[in-house]
This record gives sequence, structure tokens and C-alpha cells, in this order.
Amino acid sequence: MELSCYAESLLDIEAGAVVLFCFKDDKPHGDELEKVDLLSGGVVSDMFAREEFNGSLEQTVMLRSVPESTAGSIILAGLGPEKEIHTDFYRQAAGRVSQMALRHKISHLALYYNGPDTRGVIQAMVEGVLLGSYQFLDFKTDEKARKEVLKRLDMVVPQRGRLRAAESGMQAGEIVASAVNMARDLGSRPGNDLYPESYGKYAQKIAREANLKCRVLTPSQIKSEKMGALLSVGQGSANQPRFVILEYNGGRVGSQPVVLVGKGITFDSGGISLKPGLNMEEMKGDMLGSAVVLAVIAAAAKLKAKINLVALMPLAENMPSGIATRPGDIVKSRAGHTIEIINTDAEGRLILADALDFADKFNPQAVIDIATLTGAALYILGYAGAPFVGTNTKLNDNLRMASEKSGEKIWELPLWSEFSKLMDSSIADIKNSGGRPAGTITAASFLKKFIGDWPWLHIDIAYCDIEPSGRPYVPKGMTGFGVRLLLDLILNWKKVK
Repeated sequence: MELSCYAESLLDIEAGAVVLFCFKDDKPHGDELEKVDLLSGGVVSDMFAREEFNGSLEQTVMLRSVPESTAGSIILAGLGPEKEIHTDFYRQAAGRVSQMALRHKISHLALYYNGPDTRGVIQAMVEGVLLGSYQFLDFKTDEKARKEVLKRLDMVVPQRGRLRAAESGMQAGEIVASAVNMARDLGSRPGNDLYPESYGKYAQKIAREANLKCRVLTPSQIKSEKMGALLSVGQGSANQPRFVILEYNGGRVGSQPVVLVGKGITFDSGGISLKPGLNMEEMKGDMLGSAVVLAVIAAAAKLKAKINLVALMPLAENMPSGIATRPGDIVKSRAGHTIEIINTDAEGRLILADALDFADKFNPQAVIDIATLTGAALYILGYAGAPFVGTNTKLNDNLRMASEKSGEKIWELPLWSEFSKLMDSSIADIKNSGGRPAGTITAASFLKKFIGDWPWLHIDIAYCDIEPSGRPYVPKGMTGFGVRLLLDLILNWKKVK
């Protein structure tokens, strides 16, 4: 999609449709909206009076052929009450507008903004349109189906003095939205296309584009690192594991990095503990944690974040076979802990365990892992947000602030000692499943045994990684949840110890 930014009055904008954002009120309010009402012969006032449109957040309406307007139509997008405004409301409204543009086959859209915080609001608007209009079309063969509907997006402000802030917001919004959509693309790719080896090569490609350092460990190198837990997960598959290491140095030379760790199960059959067949095709997305950290470190580099980052992506395919890991087997992790395998479908924590131990190599100031880890997360927050645990109060608070700003919702769970005891094994150091009770927390308690002496966050994005029906800027399918959350945390990083 072509993006541009310029200064122009509302009625002189040339586009298929120009968008005017409106606050909720009992009548049209603001110079531009009042002028549109006058030119349309009071149509807008009538809609407000009948509450067909009154600026509520969920409302969007199109006015065709408004006199004196050079645009094909004017779209009014509701934001809700002005006193309750949040930047995410602009993102939501812009997402709704983008979906309207797709339905009406509008190829050229212009968003007009004449309010405070130009950079922040413009960024949210751009994100809303690019995220809301997202479609995964890579495997469509019909040229008509693959054709891009929305081809151009303009960001328009009334004065030239606001252009610099608007352009900055537009560029940031494009980078952030592209990162989210990259994660969505990766999660949507089928397992016969995206598997550990091909995924490692894709990570190398992204690293070259973003000027990142990248290493991909082969199975023999993984074995040399004594990552027995990672190897055990992938040993049943013909597609052998890989381990991706990405580095970005935007901070002071020698300063401790923040390490991001993402679960990368490119397909999860459950292994010998085979999953039910219903909806198993969704398990191609069990690598979304790794997609998030790849997208985040690449976007952070493009945004010139003033921080040193490392991203670790343990990659494996969990399949049943004659050589697959069995329930009852005992494997040894990189940290030297022996692990009794109770359930081969509790595999994500195994590959994360080796990655968390590997993170110690970088002397990190903090480590954050993100994973589609537990089915139990569905019964905590459903599809709406992600449960998390953390070992550092300041870091936990910073994540909450990033959640508030990004609109990606999280909720903290406790790490009581009772949960850790559920992971004790009578024949090994630890077992990989504590049963059904408190499954999301016991999985986190398992991971906690592999962290070093650094602040740690664990975010479980199972179920909020996929949208079942569609929301304003989150179409049905893979969501890319976590990219905007972690980018906000990193771009506004505050030391926590």
C-alpha cells in the first residue's frame, strides 16, 4: 500500500473517500463536521437526532457526493465521548473504516486529523488501517482474489506546521503494523511450508533486511550446546530442530541487553500424546511466540530503539513416530536438570527451558519470553488478553503501562510455591506437567526453574493469538498479539535493577 502525508483542508482532499473522526455528542460538533452538515443539507444533524450516527465508538457512516468536497465520499467515524478518549479508539475507528473501504472497494483512502498529539494519533490511525485491512493471500491462485483493494492511504492535517509530526507518526505506524502483519503471516503459513529449517532461513532474510546479526544453530550445534529438552521435542519429526539467535545493538556499547525468547513449534500434533483431530490445523500457529520476537527485534531496529536486544527462537516440529519421545521418558536440559515427560503435548515449556538457560550467555538485564503455551489460558482470559507472570515488580508495572498504551490486554497471575511443588517428580528433578489444575501457572512455575539471576517476564498468548470472529483492527485469524505490547515496552524501556 502506498502511503503519503500532506497538509490540506478537508473539502479539498482528492481521494475515493476522506475520513473525518467525530466525538459522541447530541449534535454535530466541530468546524469541519458542522460544515459537512451544512453542505449536506442537515443530513448529519438528522442522523445525530435519530442516533443513527452520533459519534459512538462502534459507528461508521458514509456520505456520498457531499457538495463542494472533491472526495468521492466522506466517511464519519465515531470515537466515543471526548472526555474518555484513548489513542486506541482512533486505532479501532480506523480499523472499522479500513474494513468499510474493503467492502465498498475503495482503493484510495484519506484520513483527516485536526487535534492534539499529532504523532501519536496519526501512528494509531495508520496502524488501524493497515491492521484492519490485513488479508493473508499468499496461497490464493485466483489473481482477482489476490488483488489488493486498498492501494493508497493519505494522512492529512490542516496546517503545514504539523507535517513533521504527522510524517513521523505515519512512518512509525507503518513499521509497527508491518511487524504485526509479518507475525500474522508467519502464523498463517502451513506446516509443510514453514518448518524449522525454512523458518531459520526466513529469519536470516529478515535479519539482512533489518541489519541484525543472526546465527542459526543446526541440530549438531544444538546437541553441542546440550539442549536435550529442545532435541527431545523434535526427535519424532523428519524436520529437525533449529535455534535462531538475533542481535540488535542500538544502546551503549557493552550495555546489558534485554533478551526476548519466543516459542517456535512450527506444528504441534501433540506427539505421542496426540491432540484431538478437531481444529488441529490451528496448531500451525504454535510458533507465534517466535514470530512475535522476530517481528519485534526487526521493528525495533527500523525504529532505531536505543537499547541492545537479543531474540532467541527455539524451533521444532512436534510429531509422533517410532523415534518420538514417549510419556515416561526422561530427558536432560541444557541447565543439567532431568525432566520426566508426563505429556508430550506439554512440549513448549521444554524448548523454552533450554532457550531461557541459553539466555544467560548474554548477561541480560532482563529476559522476556512469550509463547502459545497452555490451553488452560482460554479459561482465564478467553480470547481477550494474555495472562503473565513476572519476578520483578518494576518490570511487571512497565508491562502494564505498555499494555495500557498499546491496547493489548494482560493480567498478572501469582507464582506461589504451591504451584512449583506440583512440578516435582519422584524419579527426576522435575516433570513437564502438573496436571490440569492451574495449568497456566504450573507451566510458568516449570519455566521459572530455568531462569538466571535476572528479572523475568513470561507471557502466555495461547488463544489471544487467534481471533475467532473479527474485531475492528483484528480480522478473523492470526492476531500478531504481543508485537505492539513488547515494542511499546522496549521503545520506552526503563531499567528495572
